[in-house]
Amino acid sequence: MHGTRIFDGVIVIGAGAAGLAATHALIKAGLHVRLLEKEDRIGEPWRRRHHDLHLNTHRSLSSLPGLDYPAGTPAFPDKSVVVDHLDQFRSHHRLPIEFGVCIDEIAFTGSHWTIATNMGTRTAAHVIIATGRDRTPCIPKWKGMAEFPGQIIHSADFGDAGDYAGKKVLVVGAGNSGFDVLNHLARVDTSAIWLSARHGPTLLPKRLFNIPVHLMSPYIARLPVRLADTLLRMAQRMAFGDLTRFNLPAACVGGASRLAGDYVAIASDDGAVDAIKAGKIEVLPEIGQFTRDGVILANGQRIRPDIVIAATGYRTGLEQMVGKLGVLDAKGYPLFNGAGNDQRLPGLWFTGMRPSIRGCFANARLQARAIAAAITAG
Repeated sequence: MHGTRIFDGVIVIGAGAAGLAATHALIKAGLHVRLLEKEDRIGEPWRRRHHDLHLNTHRSLSSLPGLDYPAGTPAFPDKSVVVDHLDQFRSHHRLPIEFGVCIDEIAFTGSHWTIATNMGTRTAAHVIIATGRDRTPCIPKWKGMAEFPGQIIHSADFGDAGDYAGKKVLVVGAGNSGFDVLNHLARVDTSAIWLSARHGPTLLPKRLFNIPVHLMSPYIARLPVRLADTLLRMAQRMAFGDLTRFNLPAACVGGASRLAGDYVAIASDDGAVDAIKAGKIEVLPEIGQFTRDGVILANGQRIRPDIVIAATGYRTGLEQMVGKLGVLDAKGYPLFNGAGNDQRLPGLWFTGMRPSIRGCFANARLQARAIAAAITAG
């Protein structure tokens, strides 16, 4: 039977990029740290994703502190390279990770934090939650789903693109996940590909004039939001032309504004737009409902997909852990992130809970340093 373990330092929850970077920064600042991870090894969420997954962020902006990618790594590393990088970072810095520790609930006593886990109760002066903003896949509850004879899966379960050969596939959602799926499907000999888009994306190519677009992200991130919106809109138009001619809706909000306000990441094209222009991918309105015969769209059109891929986003899944603390918004996102905190709950921090134009790795480094500085400043 596990009892309470008294610890006056910092407990970090989640050993992804954000948690690893935070742990490293805290130790470097001279703090006592323990890192708790529910999985049995590093990078498990990455390992579960489809084998063709690559970063949309450039390798030079996607490494953790003090450890570069090996020579010869492609500009946009694949998931196996990312997993190796995370694992090597842990080994290189000898980070103190406890695997197999699942968190039930975190509570504040007024003087310290208690963390109820499957391995007993822990205490800490500070808790940093780094479990990720895409922890729980979310599929809307469309009318008639139970009657639909085909498959409905989330984009997190996309699997091997080759498995969709000869199939009629409907992708729902024109965001980052939706275009990642479409980029891969565009290379497969499917029977049909449809994209159901309620909102148009802010969409960028991986390269523009043979220059990786993501290399400009640190400069764009420093611009006022409205100016960044304008620049992103111009880059999209320069790269792809007017995509409304192919029925893709215009973005309702600028890319930087939507990133900051709705936490919606910018989509990356790697072949999907050419497939849309060539007619291989047909852009359709949003879903109205499912039936036993297929899908009825909002305009009344009917289609009969074999597989529906819901690229409809994720939730943080933090409700059980911190739901009673009043620190989550209506969608389950923390109300503060990085060096921000709530003075009524001193010692509680979140990192990696917002998308960033810089990318998750670059943002993890920045937020790690900021949180370490805030804690040491006391």
